[in-house]
Amino acid sequence: MAQERVKRRLAAILAADMVGYSRLMEADEAGTIARQKAHRKELFDPTIAEYNGRIVKTTGDGLLIEFSSAVDAVEYAVASQQAIAEREADVPEDMCIQYRVGINVGDIVIDGDDILGDGVNVAARLEGLAEPGGICVSGNVHERVVGKTDLAFDDMGEQKVKNIKKPVKAFAVRLAGGTRRNTGPSMTPGLRIARQAVDRRFTVRQHERRSRARVLRRRNYRGHYHRALKGLGDVRNRPQLGLRL
Repeated sequence: MAQERVKRRLAAILAADMVGYSRLMEADEAGTIARQKAHRKELFDPTIAEYNGRIVKTTGDGLLIEFSSAVDAVEYAVASQQAIAEREADVPEDMCIQYRVGINVGDIVIDGDDILGDGVNVAARLEGLAEPGGICVSGNVHERVVGKTDLAFDDMGEQKVKNIKKPVKAFAVRLAGGTRRNTGPSMTPGLRIARQAVDRRFTVRQHERRSRARVLRRRNYRGHYHRALKGLGDVRNRPQLGLRL
């Protein structure tokens, strides 16, 4: 009996995941779920058809979406990230809902309504490289999008990602109001963590130096004051100085 041929097609895959989902749920479960549902109902679902996309599956904190065009996938991601930022603008920063987005173009395996394969896996790994509220795309997405949109990209270089043998060329979409400080090829999650640790240590050391400087100034002031008094002797016997103690 002949084995059924695997169905494949080329597609742009978008993987999105909510930042700090467990923390948000622990802090305000009902509020987080309500806002998440509102974003899905009022933002994601109504606009996805405009960009020729299809929601493949949803999880508690994420989405997997298929597009027939890399340009449509990237433009949808940009529009969604900017809209989310606007909708969450009045929410305290530690409770703000943000998504990381990864986009790849590749062969996918069709399994009913689901999609599988390396093309999907790479999109999920790229999502993990994105900044909160940001978008990370593969090199083949970048090639298909450059010149067809007004977007700018930051080259993140070759990235070694989990369970993918070959390094993945990655680019970060430069969003308006973005906070990326390092746009070079070495901008990896490990580097971001190390950079944050260095920043914290620098801040602590700077505070310690300032504290020591204040103590030394106070000590020096007292020393100069007492030496001056000693040099003057008993100022009560020197009315010409105009001093009264």
